[in-house]
Amino acid sequence: MVGLGATCAPAGAIGPPTIDEGALGAALAINAKGGPPEVTEQRSICAEPSLAGSPPREAPEGQRLLDLPAAWQFSRGAGQKVAVIDTGVNRHPRLPALQPGGDFVSDSDGTSDCDGHGTIVAGLIAARPSLDDGFAGVAPEAEILTIRQLSAAYEAKDRATNNDVPGKITSAGYGTVLTLAAAVVRAVDLGATVINISEVACAPVGVNPSDGALGAAVKYADDRNVVVVAAAGNLSQNGSCDGQNEGTGWGAVRTTVSPAWFSPYVLAVASIDANGAPSEFSLGGPWVGVAAPGRNIVSLDSRPGGTGLVDSQQTSEGTGTIDGTSFATAYVSGLAALVRSRFPELSARQVVDRIAATAHAPGNGRDDRIGHGLIDPLAALTAQLPESPISAGADVARRIPPPAEPPYVDPAPRRVATIGSIALLALLGIGYALSIPYRRERDRDVDPAAGDSGEGQ
Repeated sequence: MVGLGATCAPAGAIGPPTIDEGALGAALAINAKGGPPEVTEQRSICAEPSLAGSPPREAPEGQRLLDLPAAWQFSRGAGQKVAVIDTGVNRHPRLPALQPGGDFVSDSDGTSDCDGHGTIVAGLIAARPSLDDGFAGVAPEAEILTIRQLSAAYEAKDRATNNDVPGKITSAGYGTVLTLAAAVVRAVDLGATVINISEVACAPVGVNPSDGALGAAVKYADDRNVVVVAAAGNLSQNGSCDGQNEGTGWGAVRTTVSPAWFSPYVLAVASIDANGAPSEFSLGGPWVGVAAPGRNIVSLDSRPGGTGLVDSQQTSEGTGTIDGTSFATAYVSGLAALVRSRFPELSARQVVDRIAATAHAPGNGRDDRIGHGLIDPLAALTAQLPESPISAGADVARRIPPPAEPPYVDPAPRRVATIGSIALLALLGIGYALSIPYRRERDRDVDPAAGDSGEGQ
């Protein structure tokens, strides 16, 4: 593979990735062109998500778990623009504030979703409520900026396969970490306050992930006060995300996940089930920040002209539920919009800290499967937190001053009291000793046999 700024780490010696800001140049060049870096064509039919049964009258599982109505008392995401860098977002009546941001796959303006993925993500973030069902996005007053960067239905026109593409994101389809980096820069330049990236590029430890430009791009966003939220990734047997990171810390990493591993420039999101347990498909890692619901998803219909909801998709085994860290990520991006709307003075890092600090932490405070735990929208909007994290500055060496000398105490009063006590005790002892002969004399003067006999004279 041709590297784009990342370095190849030998197996067993993995550590946090470094940022090469010079690698951003390749992404800027693509951005300047304005579209896909090469001519593409559609090679497969578009996805057909569906709804099994009637629209849900009650709030779907994920919404209930997060108790969104309680959070909406304090914020609904007004004034925030969330960029959805994905497979595009089809226009839908419940996304009235949808804004086109461009297309790195084909020639649309970003409001074309052949894969059905980006529209589902956007709906979870910002779909308006409806009287016809119980579904709504986390931040229904936020705007969505759609940038199409990925599609499993498209390929480069002059290439037979996708197998020789460095930094590819899908085993079949179009989109790389380089075009993803270009999309991040575009989202920032178009005024996004939050960026949602529900896609990953995995690589085994020791293989160059070719993601140097992407690392530089997420830092570009962080430097400009934009919150970047990214999926932790789904474990897959048929792809590069096939090795779970068992254990704790960087020494346990078998699979790198980009852009999730570029913490702290990215808030990486894992998936949990309704019972609070980590979803079996959710990739762990020392970069995981928080978790959100990622099972049994209900969201907007992505078919052209669709106005309803979907909760099912076609899989290799038939029709199945919509699951994945992609959708857990959308919940967290929606929460970031709520927090930014309520606390506009907070920086991007402070928004991330607030979301993590108010999550429902696991027993040990944090672990590599769910990070700081399940997000809590109400707590994130209402908790009184210190201005800086408790750990702030803990890594800075400080000189510990010597202990202060005790204040001077005049010993004279104590000495006088001690001498007086000793003298008093001595006088008492002398008095007792002098009284002994008199006591004995008195005892001899008393006849113990004498006394009143009780008889008359």
